[in-house]
Amino acid sequence: MKKTLILTALIALFFVAQAQVPVDEDTKLITYQEVVEMDGIKDTLYNRATKWVNRHYKNPQSVLITRDVNGGKLVGKHRIRMVDTDADGNVLNSNTLVNYKFTIECKDGRFRYTFDSFTMKAVSRFPLERWLDKEDPMYTPKWEEYLAQVDREIREIIEELKEAMKPVIVKDDDW
Repeated sequence: MKKTLILTALIALFFVAQAQVPVDEDTKLITYQEVVEMDGIKDTLYNRATKWVNRHYKNPQSVLITRDVNGGKLVGKHRIRMVDTDADGNVLNSNTLVNYKFTIECKDGRFRYTFDSFTMKAVSRFPLERWLDKEDPMYTPKWEEYLAQVDREIREIIEELKEAMKPVIVKDDDW
């Protein structure tokens, strides 16, 4: 009884706090993008971004599709595995995979990240923007849950990237 009550409360809370994914006004596609002011020249920022990719992704060689050292640009593709919750409240790995593309562009004193091209791996590529359309004949409430998972995961990745791009403070031990 207690589990059922907690599960019901969590589900209700979930639907109240629906995911607010950013949608680009021009393309109408889900896009996370920001220019971040950061100390460092282009090459230093590019090296920090490369170091972050190598730490964050298990197999960075297969993730990165473009390494443009001269242009200060990294482009990669990866995926997020969705999770489902069963009737007993157990969290289970879903068969649903969401693919995305990321771009990190570095210039002197700033870098820009872009996370876009979100698709669900199915028989063919299924754009995640369909999950935003509650009028879609195939709509299911699970899409809201998946959008929230994608939003949460991408925001965590962005925070980790921003932290990794900060300059390392070297303490001067001149005694």
